Amino acid sequence: MLTNNDKIKTLDLFAGCGGLTDGFEQSGYFETSACVEWDKSSCATLENRLRQKWGLQDADQRVIRFDIQRTDELIKGWSNDPDYGSSPGLINLVSSKNGGVDMIIGGPPCQAYSIAGRIRDKNGMNDDYRNFLFEKYIEIVKELKPKLLIFENVPGMLSASPGGVSIVERIRAAFANAGYEISDNLRKYALVDAADFGVPQYRKRLIILGLNKKEFKHNAQELLRDFYLNMLPGLKETSFRTVSEAIADLPTLNPKNVDAQVPQGHRARYHSERDKAIFRELALDIKGVNRKYKTAEDLKRLYTERTGKVSSVHKYHVLEPDKPSTTIVAHLYKDGLRHIHPDPDQARSITVREAARLQSFDDDFAFLGSMGDQYKMIGNAVPPLLAKKIAEAIVIFIKKYANEPLSGLQNQRPGLYTQA
Repeated sequence: MLTNNDKIKTLDLFAGCGGLTDGFEQSGYFETSACVEWDKSSCATLENRLRQKWGLQDADQRVIRFDIQRTDELIKGWSNDPDYGSSPGLINLVSSKNGGVDMIIGGPPCQAYSIAGRIRDKNGMNDDYRNFLFEKYIEIVKELKPKLLIFENVPGMLSASPGGVSIVERIRAAFANAGYEISDNLRKYALVDAADFGVPQYRKRLIILGLNKKEFKHNAQELLRDFYLNMLPGLKETSFRTVSEAIADLPTLNPKNVDAQVPQGHRARYHSERDKAIFRELALDIKGVNRKYKTAEDLKRLYTERTGKVSSVHKYHVLEPDKPSTTIVAHLYKDGLRHIHPDPDQARSITVREAARLQSFDDDFAFLGSMGDQYKMIGNAVPPLLAKKIAEAIVIFIKKYANEPLSGLQNQRPGLYTQA
């Protein structure tokens, strides 16, 4: 068994509330050297989790709240900032005397790359500064020179072309310039669905593994294909986990029932009588043989009939109990109309804790901040179970291909692939 002194050290950029970090910690092979995030509630949540769950008593130092666009200061340190206080910077925090950093993980905010976001924005989000936050990630990679990296984002990144230039090609060139190789066919190899890995939710994501060319000198594309075609798929589950399996055991609620004994985060949000009636009708409808509301057009028509308004997208969706959930999104902080509980007697949208379970967060994961903050950070997170599977696949990869095993991986651990 590996000890805390020989785990692979990670730095998580754009860490959010820590879904990616939590999954890597769960694997047993990784330890968090530092995380960078700017949102206050996410930082407080992540700091609490690292301390309470993973025993990192200096979590307040490892979780760095700062604007990653101020990259030079983030790397070298800053002092007496009215918003962010003072810090010695990443170079000092992850120096060799503090264990260093073997791997950088994370991914910039996905809204600028999402197809839905581009549709809503009159200029297709071409002017959104978030399109180019990957450059800040790469600046830090160039400075710290980790052996590997994981860059995670939405599938929409594959088609995003701000200014008419493909984001993927910009990223590929930037990583190459920094000394890292990524797959030459991300569309074919790097797309995964969290539902395949035991997460009770359909959630497609782009998982980019980057290799330091000084560490992995030969046949990098063959190594990457082995990771994507064999190692990561080898950790898929044989069946999907459903909404019912994930949330059916939680206490029954309705918007008027506030029970002090229910689990943390399991509170029904307020809904109007009109919406509750619609929720009940739709939840009953999915149970029927002859369904009235089968298509998006049916649901848009219902919205117009009940509200007198017209929408270009359907506003309502009931989670089907015998399937994985639709994608949990940050929009939940505004309303839950697209994530209606399947029980018609409850007539409500899902709670924070239900959203967390559908994202595969453990029940002992405490989300801090307002209800809206909690929904937003859950929707933005990488599902910890998916992150754990990625971490395990990386360990398999390292054991097979690293020229010199990273921290402590000379020791084999049962249950993971070892080279014959």
